[in-house]
Amino acid sequence: MKKERFVDWWKQDKRYMTLLKAVLMALFPLLCCLVRTAAEGRSIGQVYLPSSEWNDELFYFKQVEGIVNYGFPRGYFGFNESHALQLSFAAWSPVLVFPWILWGLLFGWNLLSPVICNIVLLTITMFVFVWLVKPTWKQLGILTVLFSLYSLFVRYMLSGMPEVICFSLLILFYGLAMSYLKRESRGKLIAMFVISVLLTLMRPYMLLFLALACYFWICRNKKAGWIGSILIVAATGITYALIKHYLGAEYFTPLFYTDWITTFFTDGIGAGFRNLFGTLYWKGLEFYRHCIEGGRNGLASGAFFDGYLLVLLILLVQSFLDIRTLRRAKRVERIAMEPEDKKVREALFGPYTLTEDRKRKLHNQLVIEVHFALSLIAMLFAHLLMYKMVEGSKHFLTFIAAGIFIVSMLETRYYKKAVLLGAAFLYLYSFKAVEPYDYQIPYVTEERQAQVEYWREIFSEKLAMDTEQVPNYENVVIWTFGDETPEGHQNLKWQLLYSAPKGFGISCCEREYITEHLTELQSRYLATVSGGAIDEMCRTAGYEELGRDADMVLYRRY
Repeated sequence: MKKERFVDWWKQDKRYMTLLKAVLMALFPLLCCLVRTAAEGRSIGQVYLPSSEWNDELFYFKQVEGIVNYGFPRGYFGFNESHALQLSFAAWSPVLVFPWILWGLLFGWNLLSPVICNIVLLTITMFVFVWLVKPTWKQLGILTVLFSLYSLFVRYMLSGMPEVICFSLLILFYGLAMSYLKRESRGKLIAMFVISVLLTLMRPYMLLFLALACYFWICRNKKAGWIGSILIVAATGITYALIKHYLGAEYFTPLFYTDWITTFFTDGIGAGFRNLFGTLYWKGLEFYRHCIEGGRNGLASGAFFDGYLLVLLILLVQSFLDIRTLRRAKRVERIAMEPEDKKVREALFGPYTLTEDRKRKLHNQLVIEVHFALSLIAMLFAHLLMYKMVEGSKHFLTFIAAGIFIVSMLETRYYKKAVLLGAAFLYLYSFKAVEPYDYQIPYVTEERQAQVEYWREIFSEKLAMDTEQVPNYENVVIWTFGDETPEGHQNLKWQLLYSAPKGFGISCCEREYITEHLTELQSRYLATVSGGAIDEMCRTAGYEELGRDADMVLYRRY
């Protein structure tokens, strides 16, 4: 009797079943990280950002550290001593790392904090997505397989990059969209707007997803939806422009290129179209070469493009199939519905007689497929026209991550598309993932840890924070990107700058900028390659040496 009750509960109580599924999937990101690190003979606690080769992590980490401890960094973050018009952030919007800021305020900020926060974010995301969407066990199984095969989930969780923040928010957005299509709710729609606005403020191309929230609102209330959507999109665009203008430091080169638009106004319509199609042609060829190298040799940017294009292809094919099924179902409905016509319908159209519930599910699925496919196409053109080929490739990872969840929820026979995607992930991101720079998790080593601690002592003893009229250049350390030495050109071991005092700013400067402006620099401290030409120039200029090892030397200019 008890066994029968348990079986009945297992089959019938959907709320408890959904809770069980959500809990199981919530544990999966942590499990993937534990398995990956254990397979490499390490643990999550041994992940060490100063061992990483991704220098963006340094800026993100130190800016969050300054915000957590002082409200904003006390020294300028910038490039060739550029700085924001207001406060002291670098080229990227501080909105991008707001979950880390909240985490640091609640739990403190150390070298492991972004890693733990990333894991927690994806844990929450998995739970909420499953709770909202209520997938079947088969869909959950496919999601589990694809999630584990997309190794970049683990790589970016165990990093100081904010990609997981974007992953999580976009996955939550589509979870809300799928749930909204099943059962409309004002709260879900508001949540979609909040998330999509945050995504847009992080990265402007995420405006693509704000469009879906606007579409839902317009369908719900045409007049109010149009007016409200226009106001929200305008306010979001203005806010992003203000953040970029006032809180963003000028980068070495433009973060994205706009000549494909400005040429129309400066050189005429004809020149504008020639530039537009010429850019698409040449950048398209470069994109194609990267795709080939990604599949052939494992080039990371090309592998990202390959996975992205495969997700797009799957969604386009499935959208076509769903549209065809719905159109055929409508044709079937036009035929008389008497019992004797059943054989005629089946002979003419096959099994295309759909129940109302099935039609509704197909329609909902089609809305998600078409919107995401159009977003993928729009982002592809934006990348070709506006972004650098290699640097911009990492933006595709967020789309692939969301695509995994969308493909997993498709209702398709035999799940052939999911199998194809999983096989591609296994090949591209495991078998061909041979480049340590892109795929290797940074772990602590005794040598690197000892060097970082040595410099931490130097910085704490020799650097004093100036509290007058902050932010200022008194609290800035110049990071000389590289220099010429007797052994040839060497980049500075910038990982040592994790040791800089909390609240200090870092200005990444090119060698040519330092040599041309050595006596005119504004920043008080300068870190450069030990034994390089700039080291000799600083010594000749009489700058005070504060510390030195085989890789880096630190000077105080005044």
